[in-house]
Amino acid sequence: MNPTIKKMTEHVSVRDFTKQKITAEQKQALTAAAQSGSTSEFVQAFSIIEITDQTLRNELADITISSPHVKKADTFYVFVADLNRQASILKAHNQDLDSLKNMESLIVSIVDTTIAAQNMAIAAESMDLGICYIGSLRNNIKRVAELLKLPELTLPIFGMTIGVPAVKNQPKPRLPKVNQVATNSYDNQKFTDLSDYDAVVHDYYAQRKTNASDTDWSKKNLAIFKQIRRPEVTSFLKEQGFTL
Repeated sequence: MNPTIKKMTEHVSVRDFTKQKITAEQKQALTAAAQSGSTSEFVQAFSIIEITDQTLRNELADITISSPHVKKADTFYVFVADLNRQASILKAHNQDLDSLKNMESLIVSIVDTTIAAQNMAIAAESMDLGICYIGSLRNNIKRVAELLKLPELTLPIFGMTIGVPAVKNQPKPRLPKVNQVATNSYDNQKFTDLSDYDAVVHDYYAQRKTNASDTDWSKKNLAIFKQIRRPEVTSFLKEQGFTL
């Protein structure tokens, strides 16, 4: 296993950072890594906003369920799926925007944004920094868009805190390959037989150094998906110009 892959397999979300600063050179490397990711047909349909204003940071943090470390992390970025640049090109050539408003273009922008963010995450961890994705930024997605002055055809996907780790948990055990990797077709029986994995995850949470709990993977997913989450995202997307 080469050092890059080893570092990737050691990934954990970090929510406790030291006060050590990230240098300007490190930030430049992080954004360069994000901008160098794969992008569908070279459209580069994402933008990255660093939040340096503490008042703005605090309000964004309060929207999330992760407010303490969002407020205290050295660096906080918001990743935005962004088709506004493409809209400006089409408008300049007197073209309508229907091609940007459909589900396919939205998916393209979300995928581009996610690839960029994961590139940044891997780059950060290669420098022994810690990161945490902040999906709960979507708890009040409309307010986030207002705070960041986002135009139509943009969508704030998530934030990312970055800093020098003060504490790190051990990596979570991932799904076994038998439950997630197949050849030529979807193996429903193997992919949904989760009893062995649930036992492994139960042991992990029972023995974890911080926030130990009596749960397993199926129980956690049941808690997450037993109700519709953030239904207002759909109406927000329509307000942003997407037809879906």
